[in-house]
Amino acid sequence: MKYVQILCLFAVLFTLGPNSYAQEGKKIRYESERTLKNEEKYPGAFILSKVNEQVHFIHQGIEVWADQAIHYAEENFFKAYGNVRMEQGDTITMTSQYAEYNGNTRFAFASGNVFMRNPQTSLETDTLFFDREKQQAYYRSGGTIRDTASVLKSRIGRYYLEDEKYTFASEVVITNPDYVLTSNHLDFYSETGGAYFYGPTTIKSDQSTIYAERGYYDTRGDTGYFVKNSRIDYENRILEGDSLYFNRNTNFASATNNIKVTDTINESVIRGHYAEVFREKDSVFITKRAVAVSAQEQDSIYIHADTLMVTGKAEDRVIRGFYDVRMFKSNMSGKSDSIHVRERTGLTQMLGQPVIWSENNQLTGDTIHLLTNVETEEMDSLKVFDNAFMIQKDSISGYNQLKGLQMYGKFNDNSLEQVDLVKNTETLYYMRDDPGELIGINKTLSSSISVFLEEQQVTDVFYYNQIDGILYPESELPERDRTLKGFNWRGEERPLSVEDLFADDPHYEAVKIEGIPLPEEEENFFDNEPENGPLLNEKSRLKETDLQERPSDTISGTNKKAAQPEPLLRQEEIDSLPVQDTVQPGSGQMPRMIKKQDTISPAAGKFPKKE
Repeated sequence: MKYVQILCLFAVLFTLGPNSYAQEGKKIRYESERTLKNEEKYPGAFILSKVNEQVHFIHQGIEVWADQAIHYAEENFFKAYGNVRMEQGDTITMTSQYAEYNGNTRFAFASGNVFMRNPQTSLETDTLFFDREKQQAYYRSGGTIRDTASVLKSRIGRYYLEDEKYTFASEVVITNPDYVLTSNHLDFYSETGGAYFYGPTTIKSDQSTIYAERGYYDTRGDTGYFVKNSRIDYENRILEGDSLYFNRNTNFASATNNIKVTDTINESVIRGHYAEVFREKDSVFITKRAVAVSAQEQDSIYIHADTLMVTGKAEDRVIRGFYDVRMFKSNMSGKSDSIHVRERTGLTQMLGQPVIWSENNQLTGDTIHLLTNVETEEMDSLKVFDNAFMIQKDSISGYNQLKGLQMYGKFNDNSLEQVDLVKNTETLYYMRDDPGELIGINKTLSSSISVFLEEQQVTDVFYYNQIDGILYPESELPERDRTLKGFNWRGEERPLSVEDLFADDPHYEAVKIEGIPLPEEEENFFDNEPENGPLLNEKSRLKETDLQERPSDTISGTNKKAAQPEPLLRQEEIDSLPVQDTVQPGSGQMPRMIKKQDTISPAAGKFPKKE
């Protein structure tokens, strides 16, 4: 008997031919414990209903379970009601209260507590479109995606199954225990947790606020890269640059090209082309044409160096400059190998061949200290340690010179008012009468000297414990003897403007920043002219107008009732029906071709993982 059945099966297959068999593969198969017909209400359709196990559909790699369904076999279309579960392979599971599926175009629509999940993320929304030909899902009435690290919400979203990518097009919010990200356009890759954003985006936490208009953020590793109009706001600092890198785990940030670090408490700014910020250590490192600008009430001080470091809390900031330091202020400028500025005390230390120019005076020594009044922000005093040397260019010719072991200076209204030199002092001074005629050149040795100035000009010189002093007529003092030992006029090095601070710097070639290109323009989700006919079956709950792209909603007048339609048959109606199907063999019912299995819907409870 079995042999006869096999021969009959081969005869049927041979009669149908390969084309007929292929067509059969495109048809939706189903299994149902109860099958009804109601030609008056649902002409040409089977009404399928659960008794103990749900209605089960299968079509080209997708399986659907539901409590009730309407199946239009000839049109290859069904509607499913109540505890709907849809599975595609081992990767996508979706549950809802309603779903419909067009087997010809492989287009699905779900509504009512829609829940879709893949191995890394889950999606919740009211209504969802699913195009199996494109392998894309789409919503526009608001959705929530849950990742292992974050919760993402947006009004409009699209999921690309093959790339495991979500594209959010409106009102995107990512909520993480450590931060909240808001954007208008964001691509999220569920496998890696990487988010690419395009357009104004903010990442806000208790410690910082990040703003950028193009960038990448690793939501699982908590690192980011930002490349357009980027800035990071800390409690008392703002970091800006063409390219920013951020690591939340180490509280570290770096910036490249056109860097600006603003100290909002001390009203100072540091600029350069590469910077690093360590929030835990409250420090900033900046190089490549680095310059620090400290704003004062009436003036600003500019400090330029190869490398600048700012450390310490806001109330005790320390600025350090290394390698070829240059300083500029409207009435003062200077140079040294390195510099150390403590803002709390107002002390500036210049180390390594330091020089200061104040009006037409030049001061040099082994080390120079400048003291600023922190209350008035005006210059208070200076100290020059070892080999102190002061040179003043004479109004007509030559140089007035004072030298000693140490020098102490006093400022008044930011102008040098008095200078005292002590130990082994020497002077060479061009003495003139009131009309300005040269009287002679005075050379004097003494133990100490006090010099008084008005408008940066020497008015009085007092010598203490004078050892020797001679006034030479100009003609009797040769040129070679008109400078003291150690004389070194460095006026040609003097910065006369902010631009002069960079005069001797090598040309800086900006680093080429690897940008984040804009995404390719996406085609409309709804293809109005698919190869296999209209996306929607004429029996669909949707209308063609519902497939038109719009900023929100999925179907006209979307509300809870529309999203969760009433079941086909009420429970009392189901209970009154006979246990056996009302459709008899030979009436057109398709054969039961699916093995029974656990069909409990995840909408009703947990279900076993598919093997």
